[in-house]
Parts: sequence; C-alpha cells; structure tokens
Amino acid sequence: MRNMYNSCVHTFALLCLPGTEQKCKSGPVDLVFLIDSSRSVRPHEFETMRKFMIDILNTLDIGPDATRVGVVQYSSQVRSEFSLKAHGNLDAMVKGINQIIPLAQGTMTGLAIKYVMNAAFTEEEGDRPKVPNVAVIVTDGRPQDRVAEVAAEAREKGIEIYAVGVARADMTSLRAMASPPFEDHVFLVESFDLIHQFGLQFQDKLCGVDLCLESDHGCEHICESSPGSYHCLCLPGYTLNDDGKTCTAIDLCAEGKHDCEQVCISSPGSFSCDCNKGYKLNDDKKTCSMIDYCSFGNHSCDHECICISAPGVYTCDCNKGFKLNEDKKTCTSHCVVNLLCVFADMDLCNTVEHGCEHQCVSTPGSYYCICPEGQLLQEDGKSCGTCKSANIDLVLLIDGSKSVRPQNFELVKKFVNQVVDSLDVSAHGTRVGLVQYSSRVRTEFPLNMYHTADEIKAAVMKVEYMEKGTMTGLALKHMVENSFSEAEGARPLSRNIPRIGLVFTDGRSQDDITEFAKKAKEAGITMYAVGVGKAVEDELREIASEPVEKHFYYTTDFSAISTIAENLKLNVCPEESQGEIEVKDPCACESLVEFQQATMSSLEILIIKIKKLK
Repeated sequence: MRNMYNSCVHTFALLCLPGTEQKCKSGPVDLVFLIDSSRSVRPHEFETMRKFMIDILNTLDIGPDATRVGVVQYSSQVRSEFSLKAHGNLDAMVKGINQIIPLAQGTMTGLAIKYVMNAAFTEEEGDRPKVPNVAVIVTDGRPQDRVAEVAAEAREKGIEIYAVGVARADMTSLRAMASPPFEDHVFLVESFDLIHQFGLQFQDKLCGVDLCLESDHGCEHICESSPGSYHCLCLPGYTLNDDGKTCTAIDLCAEGKHDCEQVCISSPGSFSCDCNKGYKLNDDKKTCSMIDYCSFGNHSCDHECICISAPGVYTCDCNKGFKLNEDKKTCTSHCVVNLLCVFADMDLCNTVEHGCEHQCVSTPGSYYCICPEGQLLQEDGKSCGTCKSANIDLVLLIDGSKSVRPQNFELVKKFVNQVVDSLDVSAHGTRVGLVQYSSRVRTEFPLNMYHTADEIKAAVMKVEYMEKGTMTGLALKHMVENSFSEAEGARPLSRNIPRIGLVFTDGRSQDDITEFAKKAKEAGITMYAVGVGKAVEDELREIASEPVEKHFYYTTDFSAISTIAENLKLNVCPEESQGEIEVKDPCACESLVEFQQATMSSLEILIIKIKKLK
C-alpha cells in the first residue's frame, strides 16, 4: 500500500458499460465499509445501513480486477465481516452483508480505523498495489477513543476516507477523520432514513453523470440518481403519487388518527393539537381548559374586567370619574376629556418645541414630523435621511449548484457586491452575511464578521464555487435557524432592526421549500427571491414576502442580473414615510412639562377673555 492521494483523481473517470444493467466502471478501487454497530444504532437503523451498502454495490463494477469490497463492523471491538479478497461477485457480497449480526456495544472508532489501516488494506487481505484505497466510515455517535492521530496516519498511507455521520454524530470528529477537502468527504444527515443522500453523492463521485442534475426530472421533492436512470422520492410525512413524481402529504387529522380534544392541526405525517377561542391547551398537549381572562390577568382592561359566562368573553368598565374609550378597554378622565376638547384647535407645532428637522404638522391635540421628497423619517421621529442611513441585517443565500457554471458564478458574486455598494455597512449600521448552498449549505461569512463594504466585497470575490445539487429548502432552514441568530451577529429582535433574506437561484429546488419559506416570514424576516434561467417562478413567489411583486425578480440571462441589483436596492430600503410615522402624544413624559406650561398660559388667556365677556 502506498501514498496515492494525488493520483486518485483517475479513480472517478466515467466509463458506463452498455447493456440493460449499466455499471459504472471507475477503474480498479479497493473499497472498505467501516460501519458503526454500537448499541445506539437501533435494529431498523442498522437495516437501513445494510441497504445503503447494498445500494452502492449495485452501482459498481464488482470483480477481482475491477472493484473489490470489504466490510468491517465495530463497537467496543472490531470484527471483519469479509475481506477485499473474500468475494469476487456482487451476489456473494450481498449475501455476506445480509448475514451481518450487530455487535451492539460501545463506539471505538479510532480502534476500527487502526484495524482498517493495519489489517484490511494489506496484501494478505486482498489489497492490491497501485490501486486506490477508499474507506467509508458510517457512525451515529461521538467516538469513545481518539481518532485524529490514527486517521491522519491512515491518510498519510494513502487511504482516502469518507466520514458519514448520522443524527447524534459529532461534526468535529467527522472532520478529524475525513480526507480533504471536507466539502467532498464529510457528510452529516439527520437520520438513517436520509443516508441515501450520501449514497447518491458517493455514486456521483464514482459514476460522474447525475441525471437528477442534468435532466428535467420533474420530481416534486427528491430526485435519486442511479446509473443511467433516476427515480423520485418524497420527504418524510409524504407519499409518492401514482405519477411517480408528485407527493401528497399524509393528513393524520383528516384520517382521524389523532386524540386532540378540540382542534387538530395537520402537518405532513404528523399533527399537533390546539384549542378553540377562549380555551388553552393543557400540559398533555391534547386536552383544553377554559380561560378565565379576568381572574388570571389575561385581559387588557385599563380598570375593571367583568367576566361573562362564555369561553374567553369579557367586558371592560372604568372607575368612577372616568370614561370608557372607543377601544372598549382603556379609560380617560372626564377632566382630561374636557381639557382636550378645549384645546383641540391648538397648533402644537407653534406651541411646543417639536424638534422636527424639516416640517412639523399639527393635528387636534398632537403633531408629527415629515421629510422632503426623497428622504426618510429616521427612528427618532424627527430627523431626515437617505436610504443609506437605514440599518438592516441582510443575509444573502446564493445558489452554487452545478448548473450555474463557473463563469456565471463570478457574475453572481458581482451581483452581491452591487447590492453591498447600495448599503451603509458598519458594525452599528447595516450588517451583511453570505451563505452558499448546493447539495449542502456553507456559511461563507456571518453577519458579525465584516464591518465595512470593502471587507465584504473582498471576501465575496474569494468565495469558491461549490457545484453539485440545489437544496434550497435546506438553505432556508440554515438561514432561519443559524444565520439570523445572535451568535452569528444578528441584532436582538427588541432593537427592531429589519431582518432581510435574499435568495438567488437558477433552477428548481431538489427539496421542499414550503416549510422554511413560511417559517422565515413568521420569524419576521423580509424575503426577496431572485431567479435566473431555469428558476421556477412558483418557488420564487413562495419564497418572496408580500407584496410578491416588490420582492420577486426574474431574468432569463445571467448577464442581466446587474439590472436587478440596481432595482433591488430601492426595495431593500424602508418604505418612504410621507404620512404619520410617529404621532407625538402631548402627555408623554418627554413633552409633559412643556405641554403643561403651554396649557397654563392658554388657560390664563382664556380666563381673561371670559372676564371681558362678563
């Protein structure tokens, strides 16, 4: 066995055999699966892992002079199920995999890697000289021993390592085991049911052509490639329709498969319970109890709450000397009502120190500030400024899939920098983050990394093109759960800094976007969708915030996206404020003293006039 890391490129050249059963000739490869059979791997999950190995074998050209395969399982101990030289055909290998009995103990991953290095890839076990060695490690937990040193030694001996983590797997450990670049050798999926996603990408490495990427497959959720073909799958909670492409959500509420007392809310393959108005959900998340708004302070009455014998129904009343306002909740003193009537015609702009930078507009008993055309009223409600003074947290999701092509990806980066040029970037002003996605999602830089436009633009130009698939739904999930977190630089919601997400894509998503497009907007994120070429208009409209016409852009040609950037910067700015942005209350603390002084002066004048009338 020798160091062949740099010479392994030829391993994945595509030579598809003709015939009814297409096998992808990748050149000779010695492949060893290293599978975790610790007690945390449940029986049905181990069966999924067994099927995962068989599915990969079905795509390979198995033979003594082609691809050789060995399987090693490990827990607290290591056991070779069969070596590289044990089986020379596919049927024998499948039979050997189906006979594996899980060890169901600990997770000694480092010990297993050492065994593969010192025993599995040896001439005695069937390893061939000058043939690439590939190891695929599948694990669902954190190793109970050290892996970094032994994995480094294995890589130095020429073993190319793929690390596949499932559910509870530790990303740091996966990266310590895998060969570089990590984008191609580290995979982390949420459950064993999704492990086929790695199988697709590993097969793509071996076979080259991915019909899911290269053809208009029409799959609504997931397209799964196989040599010379593909088929459609649905996300968990959905079933595949008879057309073999579209999916239908499993509605447990409609089927009556729930135990909610009042309201059942369906989600694909699942449900949650809710209550009718005036009731609250109990701790069991199924039954409901009537809400006594008055007793528990769940009302908004200014003075008194009066309960009525109906769920969630109450009325408000006021103490003596007060009057119930039109909102039927707050109360106003009769004295204050009369006083405001007396001074309804007062011009407060000429009475108090209003502080408006441009113009003060009086209303009965109040006032507000406005700005000249082309300028915006700022957060203080008094000063005016341009769009550049608007502070936002902006995260851009850019499509780095294979269909974009390298030369067009450079245009996408220039598009991002055009948007940045239109903003006032600083630590206390606008913050910008960038995320690239394909079959995976990668944060290029978070909101809190760069504080000037020049720094951001320089970082954008250094971004490397990912290629592969188009998992837009996964990218939206990453944005909602990570990119707009305070840990990555988003400012607290209490500061009311607008959060804006911009998705740029050139094709149909290979996963479902509905859930996290909706969650993004529910989280208060204003969403923009920019599509080019084969982008699907319905998906773009689903991503975009309302009104869709102001948040959705499309062009057929990458060369035209600079025009979109010019138009886009107008909509990223807040709406122009020509109306009542902030009405000043003369009784607010900051105006109370000067209002009282103005009132007393006016009273004195009024009393003098009354005396003269007498």
